[in-house]
Amino acid sequence: MSGPKPAPDNARIANLHPLVAELAKVLPKDHKFTAHHLSTTPTATDHLFHPPAPKLKVSRETATQSKERRPSKPPKTYCEKHFLTVSIRPGEEDSGQVLVLGLEVYIYTTSFSTIIFVSKADSTGYLNLLDLPKGTSSPIREVTTCFVAFLISNRRRPTKQLVVNLFARSQSQYLFPGSVKNNGKHVLDDRGLVKWWCRVLNGMLEGNDYSEIRKSWGGMHGYLVIPGLDDYETRAFLPRTSMASTNWTLGDPLAIMSLYTKDPTTFGRDIHIRSLIPTYPDDPKARFVEELEESTPQKAKLLRGWASPKTLDQFWEMMAFRQECSSGRLTGFIWVVFEPQVVPNPIPAPVISAAVIPTPEASFSGTRTNDSTTRQPDQQETASLAAPSTLSSTLAMRPKPQPKYKKKKKSGPIIPRKPRFKTHHRVQFPKLVETPYYYWPENGRGQVVLNDNDYKRAVELLLHLEFGTLAQAIASTARWTKDVNMGKDWALEVIGQGATAPPPSTPINDSTANDLSTMIKRKRSTSYHAPDGATLSTPAVNTLGGNFSCKKPKLDTLKPIDSLHM
Repeated sequence: MSGPKPAPDNARIANLHPLVAELAKVLPKDHKFTAHHLSTTPTATDHLFHPPAPKLKVSRETATQSKERRPSKPPKTYCEKHFLTVSIRPGEEDSGQVLVLGLEVYIYTTSFSTIIFVSKADSTGYLNLLDLPKGTSSPIREVTTCFVAFLISNRRRPTKQLVVNLFARSQSQYLFPGSVKNNGKHVLDDRGLVKWWCRVLNGMLEGNDYSEIRKSWGGMHGYLVIPGLDDYETRAFLPRTSMASTNWTLGDPLAIMSLYTKDPTTFGRDIHIRSLIPTYPDDPKARFVEELEESTPQKAKLLRGWASPKTLDQFWEMMAFRQECSSGRLTGFIWVVFEPQVVPNPIPAPVISAAVIPTPEASFSGTRTNDSTTRQPDQQETASLAAPSTLSSTLAMRPKPQPKYKKKKKSGPIIPRKPRFKTHHRVQFPKLVETPYYYWPENGRGQVVLNDNDYKRAVELLLHLEFGTLAQAIASTARWTKDVNMGKDWALEVIGQGATAPPPSTPINDSTANDLSTMIKRKRSTSYHAPDGATLSTPAVNTLGGNFSCKKPKLDTLKPIDSLHM
């Protein structure tokens, strides 16, 4: 008697991690991929925005200066890091895996908003070993859009704004050392990279693949800034779709991103631009902001902020002369802002009198209390309140309590214990953690969750490997995937279910391969045979009357070139 058939591998693995099902929808059909998803716990980090300084105002009556009530400390900020890699098996089943894509994403959360910052993205160039048919959509672009959309759907807070932010700057290699030596790696230039990222994020603004994400938000809009280019030149980088002009704006959303503009009653309405610009790690504009902070005295920042620039337009104009944005190079800053849905004001709950609510002590003892009757202190409490010195002297005369058990001295042979690895005793995190500052569901976590120090060591290990040749890339992939999780398997097997490439055109038969009769244009005859056999001639050519002349003017009637006035 045969038992029930086991579930297929892709269905079994899809139940382990929700990211597998999302990646399978966009990857080429019947092709096998392996994903490794690493993340950290939400950890307190430095703030992204400089807090506004307390502004001084002068009172007309007293002619004195007083400080406005404005919090001097920035709100708490938490950071959660994610790292995703995708690998393939280039040869037989016995051959090892080779990494083809790496993505690093930081998620910054506060009580006001969530910012998803795409820190690094790189490829090794070995994806061409799959020999995908021409016309297949780029798996690199599809995986990047899918992963960002996966983080958005799992980090959504109904009443909080969410922003996806990145800067596109072309470089030969970011995450895979030596991969530039691979001839199969196609390195985009500055212009091509900015266009590529705009198409990646535009996939969430248009199309049917991510329509569910759009339904859960009140509004979505993209922004693009390229320092040194005007609006006419920047518009050429946007996707050429019918909705691009509606979904994108040539500008920045920094004024609506900063948490200090979301609560004018607390932080005021006059916010300097130094409090509107976020500072990410390894960010060109963050380095410019830090230089402005260091060059401005502290007293001047408290009074009037930076001497220059004063507006965001001036800031981007000065960014165009920075080394990262000049010397023949372009750097594109891209944002996609997700606004929450407008929730109507709830019906206020009825006000309950405090006299009706029982105290915790009364609820526990099963008795009722009445606030109208006050409890009178007894004689013992009155005596204690009247003579505090007597009570302290009485407590001092009491003997100190002796410990009930005494420690026994250990004796006998020493039995060594086997070492315990941390991988077998990992901390069991709760399935859902929700605080006013961040939202951490189980579905949005990586297959391996590490603390911030272990995560940094894992990324540093990847930056010290070699991906110049295929043999080196396979060995480096095996070492990285093994060392990150201390030898334990943490791979996510994905079988593509996406649309395949369009079928090629109908092949031409050998008998008609050299037949070019269909391509020859014959001269139209002057007559043709009608079905009844009668011959009809074409109408006569129209001729001009005698009053019209088609003679060309004589050359001597034209003026010579020397007589024309320039």
